[in-house]
Parts: sequence; C-alpha cells; structure tokens
Amino acid sequence: MIKFTQTSYDRLQELLTLAGYTIRHEKGNFKSGSCVIESGKLVVLNKFAPIEARITFLIDALQHMSIDESLLDERRLSFLNEVRKFNLSEEASTESDASTSSATDIHSATDSTITSDSSSASDSQTGH
Repeated sequence: MIKFTQTSYDRLQELLTLAGYTIRHEKGNFKSGSCVIESGKLVVLNKFAPIEARITFLIDALQHMSIDESLLDERRLSFLNEVRKFNLSEEASTESDASTSSATDIHSATDSTITSDSSSASDSQTGH
C-alpha cells in the first residue's frame, strides 16, 4: 500500500525523473491540480495543492504512462509495480479528506485528454 507521505511523493517524482520527465511545481488556476504534456515529457504540479492530491495525480499519471523498466533497479521497479496495482478509486472512497479524491487530468500535446473523473471533463476543455 502506498502511503500519502512526503517520502512516497519523493519516490513518485524520482520514478518520473528516471523516465525522462521534467517536473515543475507552478502556481496557477489548476482545478485538478496537475497535467502531463506527453510530447515534452513535462509534468506540471500545482504547488498549492495538498500533498495528497499531488500524490494521487502522480499515481494516476504513472499508471497511464509507459516507462522503460530497464532504467530502473529492482527497488524502483518493485515500487513502480506497486503504483501500477494501486487502486485510486478504492483509496479515495476510504479517505475522509476530499482532496485525495479530487479529479486529475492528463493532457497530451495533441489535445487528447484522459480524465480520471468524468466531472472534470468540462474543466479540461477550458484550457489548462
């Protein structure tokens, strides 16, 4: 089980960095907290979002990305497999903190959008 702690957050960021992604912490009007621009391998996180929301986004993003596993050692590969098996919807239903169940968007540079919450579909069209 992945805990919503600073250590888990750091490990998730490390996986993305090893996969060649740049992570930026920006302020802005992110309704969902974050976005991924696939063509530029860029992940933008709302620096004002609670850590639980940022962790939720990174887990969701990693579950939808293909990562070259040959770049990872056994410990990191084990963590990536744990991330891929992690059930966000089950975790959100057991959390009392509403921020952990916030919607997340993954945006690609080709304007195709994958959303993990159908209520955020209209938000994603407003142009993050």
